Amino acid sequence: MFKTKHDLPEATRAKAVELLNARLADCIDLQTQTKHAHWNVKGPNFIALHELFDQINEAVEDYVDDIAERAVQLGGVAEGTARMVAKRTSLSEYPASAVDGRSHVEALSTALAAFGKAARTAIDQANELATSTRLTCSRRCRAASTSGCGSSRRTCKRSDEGHRRIPAAKQGSYESTPAKE
Repeated sequence: MFKTKHDLPEATRAKAVELLNARLADCIDLQTQTKHAHWNVKGPNFIALHELFDQINEAVEDYVDDIAERAVQLGGVAEGTARMVAKRTSLSEYPASAVDGRSHVEALSTALAAFGKAARTAIDQANELATSTRLTCSRRCRAASTSGCGSSRRTCKRSDEGHRRIPAAKQGSYESTPAKE
């Protein structure tokens, strides 16, 4: 662990970074599975699914950044190389037999559900650490303060650059504790 000005004990930060890196691996794997579907979908619904898979990829890409940046903010290293992800991911292998739209939708919806379940479990585990660590912060714009998420302007919900994230009310909060304004 690297030194930070965080007030969390190093042991707590190390456990949080481990949780974050596990979900980072899943998230990067989910992103590559989504791009695989985007590139390889065929059939009468091609354009609609091609665009949908691209939108999902963009949302997942933001989560990848949020999770990786949070691990580093806590003094850890974001473990996101292809080899690290392949060793660590808990998601099932994407089926090579998926070609038509229906099989890609089935494969991706299964991967998304597995990712969501793993993320909720990690949130519960983070809550058990009794920390204010956020797996991802739904309250952007708190710069890099030790109590805030430290998200960049690019991922800021209030940014006029356009935030692509699904509103928290529709997708559930990925915070381990309620954010304070």
